[in-house]
Amino acid sequence: MLRQIVCAFLIAIVSSPLLLAADWTVFRGPDGSSKSPDTGLLTKWAPGGPKLLWTVDFIGPGFSNVSISGDRIYVNGNSGEFTKIFCLDKNGKKIWESDNGPAHASSRQYPGTRGTPTIDGDFVYDISPLGEVACFDAKTGEKIWRRNIMEDYGAPMTMWFLGHSVVVDGDNLISPLGGPKHSAIAMDKKTGKTVWASEPVKKPADTKTGYTTPYLFEFDGIRVVIIMSDATVEGLDPKTGKHFFSIPWTNDRNVHAAMPIYREGHLFLTTGYNGGAKLFKLAKNADGTITPTEVWHEQQFDNQHGGVVVVGDYVYGTTHKGSWGAINFMTGKVGYLSRAAGKGSVFYADGLLYGLTEDDKTVVLVKPVPNEFVLLSRFELPNDAAGKSWAHPVVLDGRLYLRHAQYLYCYDVKAE
Repeated sequence: MLRQIVCAFLIAIVSSPLLLAADWTVFRGPDGSSKSPDTGLLTKWAPGGPKLLWTVDFIGPGFSNVSISGDRIYVNGNSGEFTKIFCLDKNGKKIWESDNGPAHASSRQYPGTRGTPTIDGDFVYDISPLGEVACFDAKTGEKIWRRNIMEDYGAPMTMWFLGHSVVVDGDNLISPLGGPKHSAIAMDKKTGKTVWASEPVKKPADTKTGYTTPYLFEFDGIRVVIIMSDATVEGLDPKTGKHFFSIPWTNDRNVHAAMPIYREGHLFLTTGYNGGAKLFKLAKNADGTITPTEVWHEQQFDNQHGGVVVVGDYVYGTTHKGSWGAINFMTGKVGYLSRAAGKGSVFYADGLLYGLTEDDKTVVLVKPVPNEFVLLSRFELPNDAAGKSWAHPVVLDGRLYLRHAQYLYCYDVKAE
């Protein structure tokens, strides 16, 4: 009888519509897809939105997202003169805070943090808009090591300051760099010391870094990390920094912030400022390098920095010109473009798209249909703070995390 009870209990757990998801340890998730493993979520919200569990307003201005490990949430923001990292519990209560150098506070250049904290085991890594990289004890907030990579290598600062997160690959912590010396560096995650520094971008020379977080994938037995400069897409070996390929990548402003997508031997790229989207087919060469060949180019689908997600055969996201859209990954055929909601950031969970518009703090729930914009629900974040909403939504363990300015919200999106 006891065995039957235990078996029934285990079956109930396994068949539960919402299982605890994996940790969300880095910007856009462990595989860079912005796709949550959650299931059993609401398919429609009440007019005022799902149930608000808690709000915090002490993290300071920023455009960065949350990272989550176990029962702890990590987020950063400007706090006075400093960039601060905050560790919260699942109820939004502060466990610790620690600084990561001076804050980016220029009123003309969107003051606030950009890069999202990265979690690796017992440690949290952060890069400030000014190039300060630091490692913190995830439990206590103690700063283990720090360095300013832009100062160390004399790399030129970008117009809008650094916008990327650092990523962990094995023992390495990887970051773009830019400038005349190196396009990227890898640091020993335990000490911060340089492991490798890749060659600079050759054409055009002396380029600055882009704003895009490094993107890791495996192609034909080769592990690749994508690093963007302001004029190229660089494919590097994450262990050595060796160049596998370089793709010219420009737009009217030479500003690149949207992460690429790899799928079945193809690399999808998109950028704003009249850049559009392109697909490249990758081919492995005898010497171990990779040759990318352009498959198609579509000008209309030009994601600026809200990110895109792949669902089925289509890529979904918003365009720089202000439309929600879908485009076929393999053919480049546009499924639809719609102005039914403003442009913004996009996230995927349990078959649906979650969006946060950048200008009116509107949160939307959208069904990913290739040929039309299907809006299921919408509501507005309850604050009157000025500024853009550029942080991406995150859904994990039945909770929706949304950030605008100094506010962080946590909503319950579990289905009954």
